[in-house]
Amino acid sequence: MITHIVIFWIDKPYLENRDRLLAEAKKLAGIPGVLEYRCGVPIPSSRGAVDDSFAVGISMTFPSQKEADSYQTHPIHVEFLEKAVKPYVKRLVVYDWI
Repeated sequence: MITHIVIFWIDKPYLENRDRLLAEAKKLAGIPGVLEYRCGVPIPSSRGAVDDSFAVGISMTFPSQKEADSYQTHPIHVEFLEKAVKPYVKRLVVYDWI
């Protein structure tokens, strides 16, 4: 099982761009090989260990590295990068693990 997490920080106008990113990100759940998919916004926190400075987070799991690799080149993912990430995202961090 592969877990894939992506955290996004966006440019202004904040709410408008966040909503566009969320709408496009939801399409990623339909890519073959995605077993579990979650997408959302941070919960404000006063705890020092919690980083709530990001705009959108995505979490998904794949059954194996083969599906995770196929996801990267799938047309829906490529379109997401072009339509939502490149125009609105100023920074992103990716975490992948087994």
